[in-house]
Amino acid sequence: MKKFLSLLVAVMMMATVLAGCGGKTTEKPADTQAPTQTDTQAPAAQAPAATGAELTFTTGGSSGTYFAFGSVLAGQVSSSTGTKVTAVEGKGSQGNIELMDMEGAQLGFVQSDVMSYAYEGTNLFADFGKVDCFSTVAALYMEQVQIVTCDPAIKTVADLKGKNVSIGDSGSGVYYNAIDVLGAYGLTEEDINPTYQGFGDSAEALKDGKIDAAFVVAGAPTTAVTELSSSKDTYLVSLDKEHIDALIAKSPYYSEYTIPAGTYSGMTEDTTTVAVGAVVIARNDVAEEDVYNFCAGVFDNIDAITAVHAKGGELNLDFATSVTSVPYHPGAAKYFAEQGITVPTK
Repeated sequence: MKKFLSLLVAVMMMATVLAGCGGKTTEKPADTQAPTQTDTQAPAAQAPAATGAELTFTTGGSSGTYFAFGSVLAGQVSSSTGTKVTAVEGKGSQGNIELMDMEGAQLGFVQSDVMSYAYEGTNLFADFGKVDCFSTVAALYMEQVQIVTCDPAIKTVADLKGKNVSIGDSGSGVYYNAIDVLGAYGLTEEDINPTYQGFGDSAEALKDGKIDAAFVVAGAPTTAVTELSSSKDTYLVSLDKEHIDALIAKSPYYSEYTIPAGTYSGMTEDTTTVAVGAVVIARNDVAEEDVYNFCAGVFDNIDAITAVHAKGGELNLDFATSVTSVPYHPGAAKYFAEQGITVPTK
């Protein structure tokens, strides 16, 4: 019996040693060890480390793309890496940056223009002051300036003169986008009857006939506009090339963009507009491994993300690494370096 027990203990100790040699990774089945790279999928990086960290990711209102897509990204990162990310509703770009400055969140969605304002202490942040506690994680997709109306007589920006128009929450990124677009057409805030509402409230006001048009700056299709178009004839107002070129010349963070027909119910023609980038940022003090995990969780799983949300189809490494106004976080730089791309860091 003693010999048997001694032999059993030796076997158990040997099994423990062998298990320890395997490190933190578990061997995958043969058919999943070497995923095939697609046009958008990043080549597999090293296995993301299990850090045990829990990060709060502020997005936007529940009727916008930030929250819907951000929730998908958070779930994918949490399920495929050792970092847990929880997406929560936020107040949009400016609010997310201010909350991050107060250490209320570790990750956040922001518009590329608002991110630059914060880092430079201009426009929205002229009174608040410069905020540079954050770094770029990745640019994910373009956010279109959508001018939404239920009035078929409103065909150009010039037609907004004298109308009741929602131009976003006061002081928001949407507000400044609306002022920029109106200005390109020689209009000011005084030339319209402005209201200051978020996407959901603007959609409800359009549905009830309380306003004539609304500026919505978010990735199309946007939940609030989709729901509006399913219950009432809805139109998007196009910008013409002359005014787009003038706007971009003055504010180069805009890009021309075409929203294709069929994006919303009853939308029979393409809409030409401008767009800014939707970027994820992180506090500088977030661990390198956790930001690395966020990037790996997203860009190693583009196909899985696209299967859940259409915006996944816009994810690609070239756009992700295109930000120049704010340096990248070291964790993001490490991940992108493994993909053969160098990004600017502090």
